[in-house]
Order: sequence, then C-alpha cells, then structure tokens
Amino acid sequence: MRAWIFPGQGSHRKGMGAGLIGRHRALVDAAEAVLGFPLAPLLLDDPDRRLGDTRYAQPALFVVEALTVLAARADGEPEPGVLAGHSLGEYAALFAAGCFDFETGVRLVKRRGELMSGGGDGGFGMLAVLGLSAEELTGTLGRYGADTVDIANHNARTQVVLSGPAEQLRTVAARLREDGTARTVPLAVRTAFHSRYMRAAATEFAGFLAGFTLRPPALPVIANVTAAPYGDDVAGLLARQIAEPVQWARSMTRLVGLGVRDVDERGPGTVLTGLWQAALKDAPAPAPRQAAVRPPASAEPAADRDSVPPNGAIAPPDPRPPVSTPLVPAPPPQAPAVFRAERLGSAEFRRDHRVRATYLAGSMYKGISSAELVLRMGRAGLLGFLGTGGLGLDRIARDLDRIARESGPDRPYGANLLHTPADPVREDAVASLCVRSGVRSVEAAGFTRITPALVRVRFSGARQDADGRPVPGRHVIAKVSRPEVARAFLAPAPTAVVDRLLAEGGLTPEEAGIARRLPVSGDLCVESDSGGHTDGGVALALLPTIARLRDRACAEHGYRQRVRVGAAGGLGTPEAVAAVFLLGADFVLTGSVNQCSPEAGTAEAVKELLAGLDVQDTTYAPAGDMFELGARVQVVRKGTLFPARANKLYQLYRQHGALEELDDRTRRSLEEQCFGRPVEDVWRETEAHLARTAPEELARAGRSARHRMALVFRWYFVHSTRLAMHGTPEQQVNYQIHCGPAMGAFNRYVAGSELADWRRRHVDVIADRLMTGAASLLTDRTNAMLRAQS
Repeated sequence: MRAWIFPGQGSHRKGMGAGLIGRHRALVDAAEAVLGFPLAPLLLDDPDRRLGDTRYAQPALFVVEALTVLAARADGEPEPGVLAGHSLGEYAALFAAGCFDFETGVRLVKRRGELMSGGGDGGFGMLAVLGLSAEELTGTLGRYGADTVDIANHNARTQVVLSGPAEQLRTVAARLREDGTARTVPLAVRTAFHSRYMRAAATEFAGFLAGFTLRPPALPVIANVTAAPYGDDVAGLLARQIAEPVQWARSMTRLVGLGVRDVDERGPGTVLTGLWQAALKDAPAPAPRQAAVRPPASAEPAADRDSVPPNGAIAPPDPRPPVSTPLVPAPPPQAPAVFRAERLGSAEFRRDHRVRATYLAGSMYKGISSAELVLRMGRAGLLGFLGTGGLGLDRIARDLDRIARESGPDRPYGANLLHTPADPVREDAVASLCVRSGVRSVEAAGFTRITPALVRVRFSGARQDADGRPVPGRHVIAKVSRPEVARAFLAPAPTAVVDRLLAEGGLTPEEAGIARRLPVSGDLCVESDSGGHTDGGVALALLPTIARLRDRACAEHGYRQRVRVGAAGGLGTPEAVAAVFLLGADFVLTGSVNQCSPEAGTAEAVKELLAGLDVQDTTYAPAGDMFELGARVQVVRKGTLFPARANKLYQLYRQHGALEELDDRTRRSLEEQCFGRPVEDVWRETEAHLARTAPEELARAGRSARHRMALVFRWYFVHSTRLAMHGTPEQQVNYQIHCGPAMGAFNRYVAGSELADWRRRHVDVIADRLMTGAASLLTDRTNAMLRAQS
C-alpha cells in the first residue's frame, strides 16, 4: 500500500509551486482573495522575504501541497491508501481526504498562521536535538532542571525538537554540548510551536474552527496528536495539534503497521521521505522497494541535508527502533463553550423544517428571491422562500412546479404568502398554489389580521398523528413587527374564519378541529430594521417582547409544542447574527443581503448599486401594496430619487381628494418626473389592467375619486419596481429597491475579500459566512467573559 505524506513549515522554499500556479490559476486567485496578498510572487521569488514569516509561510505551503493533490488526481495517479502530514502538512492530508474544500483550507491555515506567529512574543524558540531518544532526553531535562521546556516534535527515534523559553533552550544546548551526548541545532523561529506556550492560541483556534463544518476523512489520515487515524472529531484534533507534540515517529510506525511500503512526499523537499525510510529499516517486514520520492512541482534546488528546517525534521542516516514514551505536556484547556454554526438556534426548528442550520433566505418581491435562489439554498440544506408578491399566478405556478420537481421530497423549500387586503382573491389563489404544489413551509408577510387564505394554507391537510397529537398541514413562518399582530398569530385561528371555511368546504371537520387547537403560526419571525413592512422596529426591544408574548400564549393555550421566535432585519454581519441568537432567537432570516447575489432575480445594474451601499444609504418610503394605509418600507436612497418622489405622492394623497384637485404645476411635475407620461395615460393603463384582474377595484374607483387617485399613484410604485428589475439605466433615478442597512453592513464586512465582488456572493456562501462567523464570535466572546469572571 502507498501513502501520501505532506511536509510542514520549514520545507517551504522560494520557487516552490512554479509548475502549479499557471495550471490552477483560478484556485490561486481564490486563495489570494482570502489571504489578501499575491501568492505567485511570494512562491516564486519571495522578493520581500516573507516566507520566513509564519503568517505567510503556512498558507503558501498549504496552497502548494493542495495543488499537488489536485494535479495528481487530474493526471490520473493512483489514490493512496492512507495519508499523513507533519504539522501544517496535516491540513493538506485532510484536504486530500475530503474533510474540507480548498478555500476552507486556506481560511483555516491563514488563521492558524496568524495565531501561531503570535505565540511567545519573541522570547521563545525551538531546538532540534539529535542523538538522544525522547525517553533519554526526558531524563536529561529532568537532571538539568529544565522544567519550562517541552518536547514539541518526535520526528524519529533519536531526533527530537524542544520548545520553550529561548534562554532555557540555550542553557540546555550548552549542557548537552558539555556532556557530549547529543548534537543540537537552534531553529529559525521565535515561537514555541506545539508546546504549552501555544495553549491560548489553541483555545482561540478551537473557537474559530467551531464556525466550520469539517467532514470525517474519506481516506485514513494519521493524526499528529494521537498517531492514530482521525475519527469524526477533526476540529478537536486540529485545535489540540497547535499545543501538543507532533508524534511523527509513532505515525510512521503506524503506517508500517497498516501495511504501507511506499510513500510519495507531496510537497517541497524529501526530508519526510528520509524519516520514512529510517522507520522502514527497523520494521519487522519484508524488505521494501525504494520509497517513491515525489519530485517537487517546481524546479527546486535539492534539499540541504545539513540544514535544519524550522519544523526540525531532519532525515537521519541510521535511526534505531522507535520509542513511544514521549514527554507530553498537559493538553490545552478546552474552551468552556464552543458554538457550532449548524447548532445555533433551535434543534426542533431544524428537525421540523428539515434543514441543516437555522438560517433562512426570506422572500423578496417580484421573484427577486427567485426559483434559482430557493433551489441553491435547498441544495445546501437550507430553506429559502420564493418571492410571490407581484408575480402573475401562472409564473408562481411554474416556479413552484420547477422547485418541487428539482428539489424532490428531501430538500427544503418554501414560498411567500403576501397579505393583499385590496385583492383577497389573489391572496386566496396564491394560498391554493402553495397547497397544490406541496409547499411544506410558507412565509406569511404583511399580515395585519388573520385571513381565510392564511388559515387554509396552515391547516389544509392537518391531521392527528399516531399518538393523537394535532399536526398542521404545513409550517407557517409569520413575519411580525407589532405585538398585537404577533398575538393574533400565537392564538388559534379565529372562530368566525374557521366556521366560514368549514361551511364553504375550505377545511374538513378534522382540519377545522385542529385549527381551533393550534396556533396560526408555529414560527414567528420578528422583523425589525429591514426592507420589509417593519414599522422601524428595533430588534433589541422587539425580540424579547415578542418572546415573552410567546411564553404567555403557549401557557394560556396549553400548546404541547413551543412556538419558536426568530429574527430578521439588520442581519448583515456575524456580529448582528450572534447578537440575535444571544437575545434568544430560534432562527434567523435574511433578506437584503441576498438580493446582491448571482441567484437574485434582479438586474445586474441594481446589484452593482447595492454592492456599493454603505450603512446610511437607505431610508423609508411608502409601501406600494399598502399605500392608502400609510405603511412604510425601507428602500435605497443612494443613486435614486424614488424615496423623495414616493413620499411626495403619499403627501399629495393625504392632502387631496381627487386628481382634479391637483394644480397644473404639480400635475406637470408628476408627469415629467414620476410617470414619464400624461396622467390620463397612466389611468388608461391602470384601468385596462384592473378590468382583467380586479374588476371590483375598478368599480370602486368609479365610485371614489380618491381611490382612483390612489390607484394612479400606486402605478408609480409598480413602474419604479419594473425599472429596477429590468435595470433600465436612464431611469436609475426612479429605481425602487427595497433594502435595509444590512446591505451596507455586509459590504463593509466583506470589503477586501473575494465577496467584495457580488458575483461570488452566492446565497449559501453568504449563509455560511454569517453563521460560521457568528459561531466563532459567540465562542470567543463567551469564553472571554467567562475568563473575566473567573
């Protein structure tokens, strides 16, 4: 059996990876976007001598080794039977085993290098000791009284590396020279890797790792810490590795025991191959073939066998049998709290909605939250909602059929049911489409009261399970921004509505009975400062208030299952997501940040505009769908005059009872700036549309001049949305773009990274970035507070 082994820091050198950069240019670009510095000059020429800096050396070496893996597989080389890597090289081994993708690996080693470079504050170092076994060296250190020194690397039978205070290491080296028992070589580092002095870094790295999902290896990988194959706890062993010794000699013995007879050293140099050959000579096995040494991918100079790389790994000429009695310093303290992205929020929510994380992509008007967006979220095991508001019924039906077909029975997906008080027939039709298409999760938005359509979509198909417990037909996640609306959703369906549906055949007697026992919504989403109908709410005040309402309602009605309360609005950074989870949110729902994604169904011109927003570049304007009620939504103000013009229309509506009351100057201003055509043309277009879709609205306009004026003014809201959807460049001043300050906050958060380009902001990438960042922050800050209290 053949193994792939990967060297660690110290094997890196100028010129490495020369044959790989051009071959994998896209991946190199992706790595540079994560790292924030150009890789090609660093790898090929190192003009600024940065390869001597751990912060640069570790990610550079990982990139080269990961690319050697990809190149080998692209060339059809046989897969190894087992993998191992020395210190940093272990990350390349885990990458080869499928534990994480390339970009995740770059992120991990970038942070690892940053943390390890800070350990020791320059007053520490490392010392290679050749000629003594770990057992012998442990006794010697005891006689010297060198109790501040740790064994960092067990490289071979008589090759050990020490870490500790630089002054103590100098004393040990001098005593060993005096005794004549061993040769020592100081390493060119000013930190104490793999020792007790890295425990703080290990603890912080554990918190960072908690924000990632690391898969168990698909191929056996021998862990540095245990010299045994990795299991499921990849993150735990990687965190420990920083502050515990590298058990390389035992790892080589393990490979021999597994039947490995050949190794390929994937990376610069051949030092590990020499250590492997030494281990083989002492193994009770048939004489092996010559170990296969993988030539470097670049035209590199041969390794200088007399020099000692910073990892202290030196190919010994004739090692003796390994000894497995290392001096192991106490393991680093585990973080008192470790938060994982996929475990934030309610486990019950994840189970009921069949999602891997409590992160939702909320609906956006006119299909901005498109079928593509919903499908991409579903493929990632996350729930997204189709934005049905403003779409024709035929389009909604086609999109839902496509989503259901491509998602199958297992992937999560949902659709929006928007309250349309001016058109209850449409609201009922959308509810029917959700029921017919098998939608399991419905996002209810804009509701001020409980309607028949809402009750029917919740309880159509309701039943009792085998234990006699009521089960609703589907999940309803209700967006609320006012306590009285939340209270309505927390109660069972109004008796009058249930009786009406029962009489009209909209619910069966069994379904009606369950509607009288369960809340209208099993999940409330508290919507604060967002681009929706939010009333300008503040999450810090609103979320705890609604949560307490929930607690009282559940107790009052005796619900067996607790109604869950989530948060939406202003969620554009990991800090914001972490904050609402600390406030008690069971789930989070994002909106604004997702419309600047490749999957969003809006124009590229709008996405470019959104990607340039700052936190102050939004404001409030009237809501077109609830114009007469005075409802307001948050919209973009940078680069558009829509907010000012929309507010002017509402002001005119409040001041006048009919279009005929407008003076000539005001009328001309509206025609030139808002409508781009005479008022009469706007009315004719509106009249024709209503005659086809809502004749009762047309009849009402015939009876009320004020309502006719409202319909003309509302035309501008439809028109401005259409302009933004199409990206009509000469009409940017009239773009209506619903958006909250989360967009600007996200832009600042990703500035300078690969996500500064909106074309890389896929909705699932945004989700993972926010959730993993939140988990890391919660880990770091919770532990910091706990330490402050100790």
